[in-house]
Amino acid sequence: MTMTAPTDRGAADRPRPKPGIDEIVAYVPGKAKIAGVEHPIKLSSNENILGSSPEAQAAFIAAATQLNLYPDSRTMALRETIAARYRLEPERLVFGCGTDEILGRLVQQVYLEPGDNIVQGEYGFGAYGIGARACQAEVRFAPEPKLRIDVEAMLDLVDERTRLVFVTQPSNPAGTWITADELQRLHEGLPATVMLVIDGAYAEFCRDPRFSDGLDLARAASNILVSHTFSKLHGLAALRIGWAYAPPEVVEAIDRIRLPFNTSIAGQSAAIAALGDEAFQARSLELVEQWRPWLTQQLGGLGLEVAPSGANFILVQFPATPGRTAAEAEAFLTERGYIVRGVANYGLPDCLRITIGLEEHNRAVVDLLADFLKRSER
Repeated sequence: MTMTAPTDRGAADRPRPKPGIDEIVAYVPGKAKIAGVEHPIKLSSNENILGSSPEAQAAFIAAATQLNLYPDSRTMALRETIAARYRLEPERLVFGCGTDEILGRLVQQVYLEPGDNIVQGEYGFGAYGIGARACQAEVRFAPEPKLRIDVEAMLDLVDERTRLVFVTQPSNPAGTWITADELQRLHEGLPATVMLVIDGAYAEFCRDPRFSDGLDLARAASNILVSHTFSKLHGLAALRIGWAYAPPEVVEAIDRIRLPFNTSIAGQSAAIAALGDEAFQARSLELVEQWRPWLTQQLGGLGLEVAPSGANFILVQFPATPGRTAAEAEAFLTERGYIVRGVANYGLPDCLRITIGLEEHNRAVVDLLADFLKRSER
């Protein structure tokens, strides 16, 4: 059977991507290097500043004896470990090369068709929209007063062509979060045909009793998917291990189209070991819980606004005054060997996102920004 290509692509002199691809702005990760600086302090990507569990590192090294083997496509050992840890049904888990793969397949290959739409917060994670636009779907942004999800604003954007609603809990890049009651209200306001996707990449860092990552809500729901990652708390960003909990039919749909060996033996083994190393997890959480409020208070004392964060980073707002802007502050820190994240691409040109570092890093950031602000007064 002969297929007729759309005119604009069929008449081209070379293969052309489908409509919309050329207009997508690619995801840009946080900077990792500074020219001329051998070992910069990287506080731009929300990585675990303590590294990773020694037990996970040992498991990774031990996996070197199995480099000739394909990994378990069903991820059974890790599946059972996560199910036991979180009291989940193992058959309702799906795994990916980071949660990015899971959410990408959910958007691009399972639910969205041209003309559909997704809803996310105004400052929501940029990767959600990339997948939607690749399907020629619309991305709708709900206003976020005070950098925080507004449940009613999100529900107002939902219509008969809405397929997915995304909530990052806590959010990225702001670090803010909504309460369990607000999350439940959002879910109750959605039609049964709309999937609520709760991205819990930073959920472990928020231990406020009002917070929920959505797992409890998802247990009895037919339209909630909750994702988690080993990249942040567990410090396994290099190994790209993510997982999600969803209704069985959603898991089955994703499993039908995922690549058969999408997580490695080393990654699966290290993740199991990381889950078992509760001492390392506790140290990681203690560091964030000690220095996140300290940084918030210290930078607030300098006259800067800091969003209330439940993650392992803070979002700092700078004045628009020349000599005191976020871009100038970022350049000032970079010149002194500290890499932070400018978030102008999220519509926040006056803000910087700063990962919680070690004590010496946090103190240095405060001292450097105090110096920066003093210089602008001269």
